[in-house]
Amino acid sequence: MEKYDAIIVGSGPAGMGAAFSILKRKKDARILMLDKRSYSTGGMRNDCKMNFTFPIGFPFEYWNEEDANRYLDEVIEFLQPNILSKSNIKTYQARAERLGCSLLEIKQTHLGTDGGLELIKELLKKLSEAGVTLSLGEEMLTIDNEKKIIKTDKREIRYKSILIAPGRQGFHFLQDVMHQLNIKYMDNIIDVGIRVETRIEHYPIVKDYYDPKFYFKEKVRTFCTNSGNAHVVKEKYATERGDIWYSVNGHAFKADESRNNGLVNFALLKTVRFTEPLASGQCFAEHLGLLAALMGGGKPLMQRVGDFRLGRRSKAATFNGDLYDFKPSLDACPSDISLAMPSKILRYIWSAMKNLDTIVPGVLHPSTIMYYPEIKLYANKPEYKDENFQVAEGVFFAGDGAGTSRGITGAWASGIRASEGMIRYF
Repeated sequence: MEKYDAIIVGSGPAGMGAAFSILKRKKDARILMLDKRSYSTGGMRNDCKMNFTFPIGFPFEYWNEEDANRYLDEVIEFLQPNILSKSNIKTYQARAERLGCSLLEIKQTHLGTDGGLELIKELLKKLSEAGVTLSLGEEMLTIDNEKKIIKTDKREIRYKSILIAPGRQGFHFLQDVMHQLNIKYMDNIIDVGIRVETRIEHYPIVKDYYDPKFYFKEKVRTFCTNSGNAHVVKEKYATERGDIWYSVNGHAFKADESRNNGLVNFALLKTVRFTEPLASGQCFAEHLGLLAALMGGGKPLMQRVGDFRLGRRSKAATFNGDLYDFKPSLDACPSDISLAMPSKILRYIWSAMKNLDTIVPGVLHPSTIMYYPEIKLYANKPEYKDENFQVAEGVFFAGDGAGTSRGITGAWASGIRASEGMIRYF
């Protein structure tokens, strides 16, 4: 039976951050990286937008500013990002402050979906050349931590330490692992909202600040802005029963004026924290997703702002060449999102949109599209035993699915932090 010093389950930024960190500290370490997909997964595949300023991507319950900045310095040293320039930020910040809102000034870089895939290819090559065994297309099924053995769909493997970092879409898998290891966890926080799509001239701030981070009252924020050759996409999710639903997301290709479609999209998300007796925020999110899929005939929903303000549903005929002057980038179902989104959440989202239109006039143009649902499943909050995200003897978690991060750089940093605990077992 093969044996490794470290097994890393998940090939996204958390897994890569851990692998490169181990190699930096223990060059001769035997490392195996698994992923059930036949390709490297994770946030770098989707737009590859990275933020390098605390607190973006760093949940307060696990990070303070000093620690986050220390790990961010290591991420920056390794990735050597080209930070995007900004302009006119003070003007937007002043407008936001008058409304009781805020605009954070963040160090950012943007590679685009195509640039992200190039980066992934380069990183996998570096890992392979450094001696890491890559096994993409191999799925971990069970773990026996007493014997230090995992079983995959192909074999059994021994380990000294293991990092499990499956990302947000590995939510159910991570819960299965926690049940196998008898790890206590909470599942009570989700982000629910919409993705807004409009012409760049209706949201011109992106010419000054690629991914503006607005924070509004009632825990609503902008998230993941894409512009230039920007597209709204759908992400497939399945419940434990096998029911399918879709969340929307956004991405853009790297800057290229010849391919610019003139659109911008961004999310407006409301953070919802549940208390007893609700057992699972994940289940609540799935019910919202399934309701939207039911209304949309299996597709996400979309509604023009002009129709929403008039209190009527959007129809196919709504998307014409008059005021509604651009073609949606996603094939979604014209509908009435107010029938699918909880009214309290929608009320907060709409309030944020009105404030945003005051700060950046134009975003509430009648042609602007609101896509629903956009749901972020960061809800797993395991009971960690130490600062390195250890959950059981020699077993570590990291990344968005484990609640230790929210984004590429935070996930990479959490992978480094976990690796510092892993190497104690070599």
